[in-house]
Amino acid sequence: MAGRLLRELTIRQLRALTAVQKHRSVTAAAKQLHLTQPAVTLQLRNLQALAGLPLIQRSSDGMLLTDAGHEVLSLAGRIEAAIADCATSLEMMAGKTAGRISIGAVSTAKYFVPFMISGFSKLHPNIDVTLSIGNRQEIGTALRGYDLDFAIMGRPPADIDMDVHLIGDHPHVIIAPTAHRLARKSRIAPSELAGETFLTREPGSGTRGLMEQLFESAGIRPKIGLAMSSNETIKQAVIAGLGIAFISAHTVATELDERRLVTLDVDGLPIVRQWFVLSRTDRSCCRRRRRCSISSAPRASSFCPAPIAGCVSPGHPSAPSAADVFFLKIARH
Repeated sequence: MAGRLLRELTIRQLRALTAVQKHRSVTAAAKQLHLTQPAVTLQLRNLQALAGLPLIQRSSDGMLLTDAGHEVLSLAGRIEAAIADCATSLEMMAGKTAGRISIGAVSTAKYFVPFMISGFSKLHPNIDVTLSIGNRQEIGTALRGYDLDFAIMGRPPADIDMDVHLIGDHPHVIIAPTAHRLARKSRIAPSELAGETFLTREPGSGTRGLMEQLFESAGIRPKIGLAMSSNETIKQAVIAGLGIAFISAHTVATELDERRLVTLDVDGLPIVRQWFVLSRTDRSCCRRRRRCSISSAPRASSFCPAPIAGCVSPGHPSAPSAADVFFLKIARH
């Protein structure tokens, strides 16, 4: 079976499976691939015959992949990534480009990642860089689909083998309007927040998950108000008095400096997590392509928002530390 799969497997078959997984429909997959529905069905039938196992099952939610289907889908992702890498290498050989890097970052990181990319691009102006912003769930999905060379986020996905490089500390605080009843109080017990309305990120956000862990450990169940996909919207809603919010300290540095918001002095806060640069260990590339490595950059701390008082973990002189902040640097094999 393995020999036959190797001899007869085609890109068209793998792309048909990928499209069906994305849309859960042969009709929608055919539209994406600019093929007829019978043509896509034939590709799937042939692929399933090569695999020797069912790859797709019908359900009330549409066409879903079986465990075998997910295994073949993973193969499709690796092959597409290798093709993209090879295409870049050929363009480099032809002098059309100096290389490409695709970077994904969780939305909280957008406050400093553009400055990191700017510093990199000044050193390597001929490298094409693309940046995608999403929540933790979306960036994880992009990593699983081999759509990214690097991701900048907090806790690495547990189900992917990753090369992980620490950038620095990532503190989280609770913000409130300047006139809030607890704004001037010190050593606030978490139980005092039980009656507050919290404005929060959408499900799938790492910040929301961390906030829910805080509530569970404190044994409180505050009222959850509006759920929003934008930190900017959350900040404006807090300023308007719609509630308070648990949020990354890196997102509110400007508003705190301008005294439009305050951080509440809650026991146990700030909660300090870390920023990481991640890449898949199985991300392949062609021999002559430049590879991306991670190295420390001088004055790299200037890429991140200024430290906020009380938001530094023990042993770290600043958040993030200049010695620990990383950005992308190109080196040849």
